[in-house]
Amino acid sequence: MNSAVPFDYIDTPAALVAFCEQLASAPWIALDTEFLREKTYYPKLCLLQVATPGLAACIDPLALDDLTPILDLLFNEKIIKVMHAGRQDMEIIYHLAGRVPAPVFDTQVAAPLLGYPDQVGYGNLVKSVLGIALDKLHTRDDWSLRPLTPAQARYAADDVIYLVEIYQDLHKRLEQLGRLDWLAADFRQLADPALYENPPSQAWLKVKGGNRLHGASLAVLQALAEWREQLSRERDRPKGWLLRDDAMVDIARHRPATLDALKRIRGLNERLLERSGNDLVELVRAAAQNKPVPFPDKGVRTPLTASQDAVVDTLMALVRLSAAENDLSPAVLANRKQLEQLALGNRNSPLLQGWRKPLVGDRLSAMLAGDMSLKVSDGELQTVSG
Repeated sequence: MNSAVPFDYIDTPAALVAFCEQLASAPWIALDTEFLREKTYYPKLCLLQVATPGLAACIDPLALDDLTPILDLLFNEKIIKVMHAGRQDMEIIYHLAGRVPAPVFDTQVAAPLLGYPDQVGYGNLVKSVLGIALDKLHTRDDWSLRPLTPAQARYAADDVIYLVEIYQDLHKRLEQLGRLDWLAADFRQLADPALYENPPSQAWLKVKGGNRLHGASLAVLQALAEWREQLSRERDRPKGWLLRDDAMVDIARHRPATLDALKRIRGLNERLLERSGNDLVELVRAAAQNKPVPFPDKGVRTPLTASQDAVVDTLMALVRLSAAENDLSPAVLANRKQLEQLALGNRNSPLLQGWRKPLVGDRLSAMLAGDMSLKVSDGELQTVSG
C-alpha cells in the first residue's frame, strides 16, 4: 500500500468546513465511499473519501450530524466528480440527499477507450496504470464499527489517492486521442436521477423466478413485490428479511385464500404472519382479479437466415477492423448478439449510442444502408465508401 501520501481523518464540523474550503476552487475531485446495506434497505454511508492532487481526506459521516459542506461541493456543477464504477456511490448520495452529483467522470467507463477491458475492476486498473497491487485485506470489513484502525483508514484513503493519479493519466491520454467527447453521453446518463429511483411498481421485475409466472399468479406477484418494496423502505430493512423471493413466488403460484393456507407456504416467518398475514391474504385475493402488467418487450431473438448470418459475419469483420485501427479489443466495441439485433433492424442498440456510435456505430449503419463495404487490398481489409 502507498503510505507516503498524507491524508486527514475528518470527524468534526470545523475540520469538515476547513477541508471543503480548501477544495472550493478545485476543478475536479476524486470520490469514493464505504458503506453497508446487509441490515438495511438503504445503503448506510460509513465513510466518504475525497482527494485532489496533494490533498486527501476520509470524512466520517457517523461522527458528523451535518454533511452540508461536502454535499455542496459534490453538487457544485463547476467541479467534476471522479469515481470508479460510480453507480453505487451515486446511489448512496441520491438516497442521502435526493440529488446526484454532476458532472461526473467514471474511470471504469473511460478505460475501455484506451484498450483496457470492459468493466475493468479498480484493482486491475491500478495495477495496469500505476503498477501497484492493491491490498484486499479490508474489502469485506464492517465499516460501521468505530474506531477505524489506522490500516482501515489508510486503505480507504489510498483508494482516492490512486484514483487521482489514474484520472490524470486516463484524461491526458484520452485528450491526446481526441476521445474525451465520446464519453459525454455515458457520463450524462450516469448523472440521471431516474437511474437511482427504483419505483416500487417495478420491483417485480427483479424477483428471482418471477419470469415463470403468468396470468393471475403474475398479477399477485406484482402486487406482493410492490407491497414488500414499500414496507422495506418504511422499515429500512432488507427485502429478504420481510419476505424472501422464493416464498413470494410460492404465494403467487398457490394464491392462498385463507390465513391457514398462507401458513402452509414455506419460508414465511412467524412475525410476518402475525403482523401482516390477513393483509397478505386480502392482497392476494384482490390482486388475482387484476390483469398483470406485461413483461417488458426485450425483443425475441429471431433465428437468422443463412444470408443474415453472413451479414453479421461481415459486420463483425468491420468491428474487428475498427478495433484494430483504434488499438482496442473487438469485445469492447460489440458482441455478436448486439450485431445480430442491429442486422435485424434494432435501432436502440448501444452500438448507436455513446462513444461506440462515432467509433463503430456509424460505420455499421453505413454498411447496413449500403453506403459502405469492405474489400481486401494487398492482403489488408479496408473500407470502401459509396
